[in-house]
Amino acid sequence: MHSDSSSTTPPGPPVWDPQQYLRHAGHRTRPFLDLLTRIPDLPTTGGLSPRIADLGCGPGNVTVRLADRWPDARITGFDLSPQMLAQADKDYAGTTAGGGWLDFQVADAAHWTPGEPFDLIVSNAALQWVPNHPESFPAWIDGLTPGGTLAFQVPGNFTSPSHAILADLCASPRWRGRLGDHGRRYVHILDTADYLTRLADLGCEADAWETVYCQLLTGPDPVLDWVKGTALRPVLTALDGDHEAIDALLAEYRDRLREAYPPGPHGTVFPFRRIFAVARKK
Repeated sequence: MHSDSSSTTPPGPPVWDPQQYLRHAGHRTRPFLDLLTRIPDLPTTGGLSPRIADLGCGPGNVTVRLADRWPDARITGFDLSPQMLAQADKDYAGTTAGGGWLDFQVADAAHWTPGEPFDLIVSNAALQWVPNHPESFPAWIDGLTPGGTLAFQVPGNFTSPSHAILADLCASPRWRGRLGDHGRRYVHILDTADYLTRLADLGCEADAWETVYCQLLTGPDPVLDWVKGTALRPVLTALDGDHEAIDALLAEYRDRLREAYPPGPHGTVFPFRRIFAVARKK
């Protein structure tokens, strides 16, 4: 059923499932809320409402939290996934409770540049999908108003068992002909200190840090359920339509995850490292 050839087509964009992603919305939102507390007050330009861009907005459940902090802001969420944008538009687009405005647009963060001045450009768990994203920092900083901020967080757990096991499976003789590098898409994440240096080199007041969240997951095979919403998306996209192959891969992956993350008396502990950066334009 599977070729032993190592040649594969380049990984395309994954197909996202908003409902699967939102199954762990509480844990996924927590790092953004922590990031939000470290973003300084936004500049006031001529009494105008703050202008905010959210790169990789997903289903909008985090984007809407920006309106809690800046009630009158004009906020635009950008994403490449039509499935995510449809969910975001359905649930959150329109006038916000504080009299601001929230809308969503198609954009690829790999090529996005600000088409107007923004007071805040923020990204939550999205830039890990964007090769060479630090090369966009100069353009993004240039697109900020004086005193504006670039803020983001990215997962930093790509050497953890959940991802290492998946990468090994994709590269194994059984699967490499079809999946190849689909399990290894994250080499472009920088170390925390590298993000700090790059942003400081651009003349910003920069802050960078990392946190390991020891998340307690419940239910059957909860780590597998978690990665079905994120890391598994490229793999499931590549196997689209082949239910036999999907079931076989998930069975292998599930068994190895059970060994790596055994359940405890209160659930399954799933450590998750996150990298944060906040850069204020002087």
